[in-house]
Amino acid sequence: MPLPQRRHLAVPVAVLAVAGALGAIPGAGTAAAAPPAEFTPVSAAYGPPKGLTVKGQFLSYNDFHGAIDPPTGSGAVVNASGTSTPAGGVEYLATFLKRLRAEAKAEGRPTITAGAGDLIGATPLVSAAFHDEPTIELMNEVGLQVSSVGNHEFDEGVAELVRIQRGGCHPVDGCQDGDPYRGARFTYLAANTVDRKSGLPILPPIDIRYVDGVPVGFIGMTLEGTPSIVNPAGITGVRFTDEIETANKWSSVLKLFGVKAQVLLLHEGGSQATATPTPGVSDCAGFSGPLAPIVAGLNPEISVVISGHTHRFYSCKLPNSKGADTVVTSAGSNGQLITDIDYTLDRRTGRFTEITAKNVIVENGVPDGKGGWLRDAAGAYLRNPDTVDAAAKKVADKYRAAVAPIANRVVGSISADIVRTAGPAGESPLGDVIADAQLAYTRSAGAQIALMNPGGVRADLDADQSSGGETYGQVTYGEAFTVQPFNNLVVTQTLTGAQLKNVLEQQFPGFGGQTTQRILQVSNGLTYTWSASAAPGSKVSALTLNGTPVDPAANYLVTTNDFLANGGDGFTNLTLGTGRVTAPGFDVDALVAHLATGPIAPGPANRISTAP
Repeated sequence: MPLPQRRHLAVPVAVLAVAGALGAIPGAGTAAAAPPAEFTPVSAAYGPPKGLTVKGQFLSYNDFHGAIDPPTGSGAVVNASGTSTPAGGVEYLATFLKRLRAEAKAEGRPTITAGAGDLIGATPLVSAAFHDEPTIELMNEVGLQVSSVGNHEFDEGVAELVRIQRGGCHPVDGCQDGDPYRGARFTYLAANTVDRKSGLPILPPIDIRYVDGVPVGFIGMTLEGTPSIVNPAGITGVRFTDEIETANKWSSVLKLFGVKAQVLLLHEGGSQATATPTPGVSDCAGFSGPLAPIVAGLNPEISVVISGHTHRFYSCKLPNSKGADTVVTSAGSNGQLITDIDYTLDRRTGRFTEITAKNVIVENGVPDGKGGWLRDAAGAYLRNPDTVDAAAKKVADKYRAAVAPIANRVVGSISADIVRTAGPAGESPLGDVIADAQLAYTRSAGAQIALMNPGGVRADLDADQSSGGETYGQVTYGEAFTVQPFNNLVVTQTLTGAQLKNVLEQQFPGFGGQTTQRILQVSNGLTYTWSASAAPGSKVSALTLNGTPVDPAANYLVTTNDFLANGGDGFTNLTLGTGRVTAPGFDVDALVAHLATGPIAPGPANRISTAP
């Protein structure tokens, strides 16, 4: 059976011309009835074939986030079906991908390996220190062929994403590892990221692969809401279009070119309902989220949606615009799972006739022979040398060695684990600590208050983590960077008390254009209460600073990162501040300086309270 072969259509000319002529496909964006609350693990059939068949396999993953090293702390395991399995690490991901490909090849199924965005961005120092070139090099090594962009692909702006795809040294830092950066060998797809001047996608919108002569089309895109969750400064020249309209537009283009088996790579998702025990990695229990109504509006030719963004695992079949089954999957995050999708194509019609999907855990531990996993004296899981891929490890080790002197430097200490898990009011112990760090960092500029976006807190601080051989409670620069990996600037500006209250009101949907509830983390001294039942714009009460009610007419110096100050996460009221001053360094430097005064205790998480 020949391997799948890639053919590049002349997208900028032929396909884009057809798409432009089509415009918005009639009926696109009109969702069907909401899907039912429960779905079974996925196995979809589309009737008997009308001719000979071709079998194939898709392997996929999403939200890798540069997780070259195996995750640690609470994220070290995949919790599913009542069990915990240590998983992740690129040398283990490579092994499992090769194993699954070999199994499919033995069954006559050629493999296409695909991603659903956020491969880069919000990455640990081993990748971020080199502008995520290590992750791309490793994605090339593990055999990724096509991926959608995600919101984090835009963390350093559109121009940097284009460089990541095409190659070339970084315009400021050059080729830091001494080797030329040759770009991604896989194809990034960005169907709904449109250049404002040309009106065309900034990267290819679609890709076509051939499976034993039968074409399979891929459409790739990020969520329409990307502008609200990335730094606005990097995306001024582009707009992000509706997921349903865009997917159906390019689906119709593919159909015009005779491609009737279609896969949507979409960086948007959903989640299974909370349950005890935790649902399995291939379950679809009580599925909900933005993905369901999107699928309900899709053309029936799109039979598979490989999704991401929510960092959850699931394997579902959801109804499309015609009420037929669409297979919908997500592989969690950080390379801890791989989705294995087997399918059959009808040679005569070019359509899928059968699809099955399951998630496979990328195990990295050593079994203890009793159904569990061996640990070292400190309680950390032992890594299994027998399942390491040597080629991937060689690439990863090059960058690990290069960054180790910086990453393993001890910068401070903590007295216990400090977690980012939020309580009922939306406040977390680590959020408190980071807000306090930014306030301390800018007190010399007169700062009185600091606010931190919860989505910018990317990992816990684990007291027993020992990535550089440090003792209990010591924190390395690499660990601090993993918590705050965005290199945001720290800015202080003046807001009136009325403006500050409006910023806090904008945490809730329905006020100031906000669409998603996002509770800002607040520094010591600022307290308030919010009520879920109150009307938008009136949810926040009892707002005080150091025990004194905030005066609507008074001025206050407020510190945030520049992502928030520029209106990120929908906080447009923060753009109304005046007299902006930028502190030296980055937000991680504020955290490092604070940790150096330690040991730092977990934040009390009692600054925000709720009322009926």
